[in-house]
Amino acid sequence: MASFIRDMEQIRQSAIRKLENGAVTQSYQRDRQQSVAILNEALASEIVCVLRYQHHYFMASGVHGRSVAQTFKKHSDEEREHMDEIAERIQELGGKPDFNPSGLASRSASEYGKADNLVEMIKENLIAERIAVEHYRELIRYFGDRDPTTRHMLVGILAVEEEHANDMHDLLVAHEGRPMLKK
Repeated sequence: MASFIRDMEQIRQSAIRKLENGAVTQSYQRDRQQSVAILNEALASEIVCVLRYQHHYFMASGVHGRSVAQTFKKHSDEEREHMDEIAERIQELGGKPDFNPSGLASRSASEYGKADNLVEMIKENLIAERIAVEHYRELIRYFGDRDPTTRHMLVGILAVEEEHANDMHDLLVAHEGRPMLKK
């Protein structure tokens, strides 16, 4: 029977070298520092999204405010999970997750927002989710087959971001009373 891995001893020796690199072996095909920097930007975006959704959760008011606020809270919790996943991946790559609030907005693809009414909050979140969808698609293409672990994580996050965008779209339609799709 032919062996899939031809030289197990070579692999063993390679694994022994550079133990300080943890899970990152010599077959990692991306620049680790650049990967960490890119993921820290995604982390900043998730932090901003958590903060925006939390703010909207507490500020939502009006006839439908409490029900919409629950959606904001759910999305905030899911964005925090993304934040945790990304921070963990950064650490696995030998980097340091950057939670420093200084410069957070400039590192983020998303904006915090300034909405002061429910419809504007929904619009801000829909815009942010649409940006996130595009951003994660770009990141998935970048990591591709050269870092399948990061790509796999990002694909999972993208699916949730698309759900968030759909939720915000549905809320906007419900609160503005007209479909938002253009033909």
